[in-house]
Amino acid sequence: MRHIRGRKEKSGKSGWLFLASVLLLYGLAALIDSDLTLNAAGYFLQIVGSVVPVLVLVFILIFLFNLFFDAARIERHLGRKSGLKGWLFAVAAGVLSTGPVYAWYAVLAEFKRRGMRPSLVAVFLYSRAVKIPLLPLMVHYFGVDYTLVLSLYLIGFSIISGLLMGLIEGGASRPGS
Repeated sequence: MRHIRGRKEKSGKSGWLFLASVLLLYGLAALIDSDLTLNAAGYFLQIVGSVVPVLVLVFILIFLFNLFFDAARIERHLGRKSGLKGWLFAVAAGVLSTGPVYAWYAVLAEFKRRGMRPSLVAVFLYSRAVKIPLLPLMVHYFGVDYTLVLSLYLIGFSIISGLLMGLIEGGASRPGS
């Protein structure tokens, strides 16, 4: 275990064990049916080859987002007087956000304490369901039409959940207000 900012974190031994077990299973499969194993490996490399360029672009966009949008700017764009811009920014920030959702709870609580609308917190959290790094894989398995419709539904329902949260909180939380 190593310590990070007062926390204990497990070292990555389980990941190496998993990798070793997968390689061992591939080795056993190659002994049993080498043609099938080579076909599977070729298919895997084909998928990786089609996903890697998009992932590189995604990581560049995430890097740029983290570089140019600091906490003060996010608070300014998501505050009580942000209007339609705040709603659009909450959707975009939710879609582009990375990491575990529990890490965002503290950040969003701080933003809310400083004036972020509860409706925009709901929009942000719901919009996180659209995972940009997984979109190429979804397109591969389900097609462009399905992926586009599902993503638009998720974004649309994030706005609906924000509107409902605004009603629950009792404030005027319509997009544009």
